[in-house]
Amino acid sequence: MTRVVLAPDSFKGTITAADAAVSLAEGWASVDPSATFVHRPMADGGEGTVAAFAAAVPGARRMPVVVDGPAGVPIETSWLLLPSTAESPEGTAVVDLASTSGIELLDELRPWDADTAGFGQAIAAALDHGVSRLVVGIGSSASTDGGTGMLSALGARFLDAAGAPVARGARGLADIATVDLTALRAAPDVRVLTDVTNPLVGPRGAAAVFGPQKGLVADDIAPVDAALAHLADLLSLDATLPGTGAAGGTGGALVVWGATLAPGAAEVAELIGLADAIAEAEVVVTGEGSYDGQSGDGKVPSFIAGIAASAQVTAVLAAGRITADSDTTLFAASASLTDLAGSSAAALAEPARWLRDAGASLARSV
Repeated sequence: MTRVVLAPDSFKGTITAADAAVSLAEGWASVDPSATFVHRPMADGGEGTVAAFAAAVPGARRMPVVVDGPAGVPIETSWLLLPSTAESPEGTAVVDLASTSGIELLDELRPWDADTAGFGQAIAAALDHGVSRLVVGIGSSASTDGGTGMLSALGARFLDAAGAPVARGARGLADIATVDLTALRAAPDVRVLTDVTNPLVGPRGAAAVFGPQKGLVADDIAPVDAALAHLADLLSLDATLPGTGAAGGTGGALVVWGATLAPGAAEVAELIGLADAIAEAEVVVTGEGSYDGQSGDGKVPSFIAGIAASAQVTAVLAAGRITADSDTTLFAASASLTDLAGSSAAALAEPARWLRDAGASLARSV
């Protein structure tokens, strides 16, 4: 009887990590009916972080909340309450930016006006509940607001020269003359999950690297970068600190609040007991939407392959696509949904179907 750990990341925009794990298990079981499965869907701080914890932690409860989404209208979402532990007697809250202020929540990009207010409102709701620990994922952001929306929701005030609140989003950054943090809520133990090490400003900063993904055009980059540098000065933040550029500068705002930045995949793995689960298995199946040349840099599949190698457990990979520049030598076998489906469009249209095929293919391979 084969014990299989299922630990994929989400296939961004197509299927959650939890649902991907289910489909992979169904496909594997069609070839190996005696196999037993341990579901440990993964995330690195981006889309699917709350869902990954919900699937992996017994007793986790979704806590509904209505927040101001990045499109400027209220959205219904949730944060996750994890059970009490010795380290967190009042429970741990998991809040992800993707489901509160994320780019997938937009029908069209809003590079100047989207902000992180909803993320901050969800954090505030968790604080109101009385949690003693907070785990936040900050991938998949829609804005480059320097985290001002989040901090404003937690009590900070960003004022122009006349003492009035500035416009929300990147639009208001250059107008900030003073920052008032006197009413900013106290931070509990806060861990920030991110796979981004970029600084806040400069050629590798939030505006230059991630701004175009959120709709900023070439002529926008320099003024937004300068505005973020100005914000960092007002907040006494080291704008060169790795990770401060994550989520349009939200990483930096969280550092100002008192949070600790942590590698997303490693932190999630620790919190869901992934290493122990893999150590007791024969095979671990991981994956993501696009396994490419950047996937070896702290992303979920390569991270899990490292754990598996240390435990002398076979690791296999399922991915939406596997590019020519990627390193698949980390895995005993791999399956591309695009190859199985015959085209990228077909794979994207029915990810669950092709993940089942991938699971079957991988089971036959090992």
